[in-house]
Amino acid sequence: MSNSDIRNFQPADVLAALGLLTRLPVKVDHEAAGARASKAVWAYPLAGLAVGVIAACVGSVWQWFGVSDGLVAAAVLAVMVIITGAMHEDGLADSADGIWGGWDRDRRLEIMKDSRIGSYGVIALCLSLLARWIAIETLISAGWMWCALPIIATISRVPMVALLHLMEPARAGGLSRSVGRPDKAPVGVSLLIGLAVAAALGGWTVFPLFIFVTLATVKVTLIAQTKIGGQTGDILGAAQQIAEITALGVLASIAG
Repeated sequence: MSNSDIRNFQPADVLAALGLLTRLPVKVDHEAAGARASKAVWAYPLAGLAVGVIAACVGSVWQWFGVSDGLVAAAVLAVMVIITGAMHEDGLADSADGIWGGWDRDRRLEIMKDSRIGSYGVIALCLSLLARWIAIETLISAGWMWCALPIIATISRVPMVALLHLMEPARAGGLSRSVGRPDKAPVGVSLLIGLAVAAALGGWTVFPLFIFVTLATVKVTLIAQTKIGGQTGDILGAAQQIAEITALGVLASIAG
């Protein structure tokens, strides 16, 4: 990597990622962050790592007080939702409503933009929360909380970066178009960060994680391309949620 390539990755990108993907009180130069939006996507997995570590800290406190594993899992899940402002859950719900509730591309995009939630969105959210709660409880019971939460929170942000690179925005405006289309370098770095965290904390589990998360991301990509002809911010959020559920399922299967 040349010096010019190295200069493309700035520490401020981490703050920009935290400011965009979480509700953590970080100081961000929004003008500079906006100008570097497509270059700063490499830091998305680091924002996820912060979410996972904070959630694990809260879970450890609850465990110290002797709370049952089921309630600890519920607390951990609530913390992850609160820290992110439920933006990924919102994307999942909007994507479910639009993709399955609309009959053509324009109607699907219109439904996805609507702030109201429909039956498909409610079902998607309920299934997502239930699956994640069960998997997190399994991992906590197996003593895997500090291994699993940082891994799934980190690696589930990588598909968002991949979709930004691989797919054109489906609409003229919106969050994903404002970020721009990143080139291969930040995408590659985000993937390396995800794999490094997974390998460091989970060892050989990085291989099944990588395979199943990749397959899930490919499926999301194909559905989005077929139904709306590209990606939106909601699709990115849905991709994160599906990757997180997939990663949790793989780890829970191994731990169980």
